[in-house]
Amino acid sequence: MTATSRKASAQPASYEQAAAELEQLVQQLESGQMSLDDTLKSYARGAQLLAYCRERLQSVEQQVQILDAGELKPYVEHLPGED
Repeated sequence: MTATSRKASAQPASYEQAAAELEQLVQQLESGQMSLDDTLKSYARGAQLLAYCRERLQSVEQQVQILDAGELKPYVEHLPGED
């Protein structure tokens, strides 16, 4: 197994790492400079990363609901100086 194929099947260490790798894959795919095989592998990896990101977001949302006693509250941005 090559380093590239190990990376392609490796679970990301964090949401941020997955998002960064996904962004890099999108840029490579959009460049149009990849071979057909590399495009397919990159697309498959992108699908894995997207699924990972969605699962992490759902998990965090569930944790927030638990912390907020089952009620997901809308995010309200407070600007500096507002109280």
